[in-house]
Amino acid sequence: MATTRLADLTWPDLERRRPLVLLPLGSCEQHGPHLPLDTDTAVACAVTERAATRLDDDGPDLVVAPPLTYGASGEHEGFPGTVSIGHDALRLLITEIGRSLLRWAGRLLVVNGHGGNLLGLADAVTGLRGESRDAAWWPCVPPGTDAHAGRTETSMMLRLRAPAVRPDRAVAGPTEPLHLLMDRLVAESVRGVSPSGVLGDPAGAGGSEGERLLEHMADRLAADIGAWTVSEQGRLGAWPTGRSVRRPVTARSGEGS
Repeated sequence: MATTRLADLTWPDLERRRPLVLLPLGSCEQHGPHLPLDTDTAVACAVTERAATRLDDDGPDLVVAPPLTYGASGEHEGFPGTVSIGHDALRLLITEIGRSLLRWAGRLLVVNGHGGNLLGLADAVTGLRGESRDAAWWPCVPPGTDAHAGRTETSMMLRLRAPAVRPDRAVAGPTEPLHLLMDRLVAESVRGVSPSGVLGDPAGAGGSEGERLLEHMADRLAADIGAWTVSEQGRLGAWPTGRSVRRPVTARSGEGS
């Protein structure tokens, strides 16, 4: 069944409805020399629309809003093409969108494709919930994911938009787990740690693997929407073991991981 998109509706289409609105949130930031700048947005949109299709028949009344294509990407500003609005602006943007949208919608779920958005996003959603508005957020985190522009994201983009991927430019970056790189990322930002902008290794990426990762996330998102259990931080569903909302990796105000 086709997904209902907010951009395609007129106001009478929404009268006497109190839908759950799904809002994909991404970024415009470098993803190595081989992936497009809108990688996070593309993944968030794909997961959102796939999950919405799963729930169309017997789930809640759903509407998918146009995506937000800019986020808090200050740690990537050492690379051309990155456009970061910082955490303060992101927090305000989500807050005001939520306040306006929830005048007519019943619930808001922000589906986040960029981990660096989490600080501002979680603050905004918990603020909305403190105003008795039913808002939540959900992270696109596939199982076994690498840090940035490695095999995971390359596989997903080969599935979603292969012509935009430049495999001949793909290079490996540092492959240590993110927590082992965190001190250097705080001190040097991403470019100081990885001149290519890659944290991980794209080798072995493939569209079939990307499809499996996207399907897994869509299944998980659909299940979490059905259960609608929201944590104190506004997160829909439960974090994988050991995950938490991180503080920014850069010291400059309004920027972060």
